[in-house]
Amino acid sequence: MASERIRKIIGSILLVSLLAIGFLKPVKEYIQLPKNVTIFQSQTANLASSIPVQAYEADSHKEALAIKQTDFDVEVSGKRAGETELVFEWGGIPVKKTEVNVLPDLKVIPGGQSIGVKLNTLGVLVVGHHQVNTAEGKQSPGENAGVQVGDIITEINGKKIEEMSDVTPFIEASGKTGKPLSLVLFRDNKSRKTKLYPLKDADDRAYRIGLYIRDSAAGIGTMTFIEPQSKKYGALGHVISDMDTKKPIVVHDGEVMRSTVTSIEKGNNGNPGEKIARFSRDRVIVGDITRNSPFGIFGRLNQNMPNGIADKPLPVALSHEVKEGPAKILTVVEDDKVEEFDVKVVSTIPQKFPATKGLVIKVTDPRLLEKTGGIVQGMSGSPIIQNGKVIGAVTHVFVNDPTSGYGVHIEWMLNEAGINLYEAKKQTAS
Repeated sequence: MASERIRKIIGSILLVSLLAIGFLKPVKEYIQLPKNVTIFQSQTANLASSIPVQAYEADSHKEALAIKQTDFDVEVSGKRAGETELVFEWGGIPVKKTEVNVLPDLKVIPGGQSIGVKLNTLGVLVVGHHQVNTAEGKQSPGENAGVQVGDIITEINGKKIEEMSDVTPFIEASGKTGKPLSLVLFRDNKSRKTKLYPLKDADDRAYRIGLYIRDSAAGIGTMTFIEPQSKKYGALGHVISDMDTKKPIVVHDGEVMRSTVTSIEKGNNGNPGEKIARFSRDRVIVGDITRNSPFGIFGRLNQNMPNGIADKPLPVALSHEVKEGPAKILTVVEDDKVEEFDVKVVSTIPQKFPATKGLVIKVTDPRLLEKTGGIVQGMSGSPIIQNGKVIGAVTHVFVNDPTSGYGVHIEWMLNEAGINLYEAKKQTAS
């Protein structure tokens, strides 16, 4: 131990001296080794050097790594979760340090199932204005009150509003008393207040507020992953927006059901295709929806959803592990049968911070191209698997090239589901 310590001290003194005279600068620039590496426990990372180096773990008492190497290649395996540091020596002199973050092992069950989605909005969503035919002419009380399309009515006269049927009694009472409705609106993540005076329709003598409202939305998509211990899931890979307002739906709660694909509208240039599907006849709710984010919808399942093709948990890949080349997707194109199809990862961007559209993929499977023309609506969320790891999900199709589209890296969907890869304590708790 003493000799090792003396060797390091002498090496450090020599390194500082050589750096001072600029001798090691070309060497440091020549070594093509990363400054930071993140790997999962029990997985490996290969680091290639352009000159022969020797590697050792600086904080060896942690024993977080297992290291195998030749002169120019170093294979690092995670043994224990935690942070450590690799030191690379050239000619006995330390010339490079690489921080290594070993993450706890994580495996998820890939999805591919076609799902039906029902979202209940926070309050009631304003999706349009209409004119009330009054004795004084046509007017929209909603517009007069400054209510905008996309606003969410959360309160009327101090009472919480959850669904459309909650609104009618207030309109009728206001018509009888002549008092305005005190509205609380949610707009751009802020609450606003306004007064609205309902007007009597000259045709049916009923009072109207001049607004089209909605309290729920429904559609279909594809399950991406299920975390086997917590039953947390992620699906779709992109936000659900209201079809009229084009704005993301602010979710109060929601439900996930199984769905069945009845037909495919094939895509072609300029016209994205679509899966035509219906909710399964039993209408059994298999999970809830607690979050609608740019990375998809998230919640927890209350029962198992086997896909019948890949029901065993698979490791996940971080964005820097994804490579250009062959991959596969799991999705449904007929009935409720999950199938595997070939795709190619055309490009991938290693991302240090959450971002959508980190992947570009191209469908190469002849059978899928014949059936759908490529990526179609309803395929969003289909898990992408490469080298036995879940790497992401299909999200968008290129309108002018339906064979290709975007994908999102799986680590950001996991993060949105509350499965934080980078904080072991939080992941264990989940």
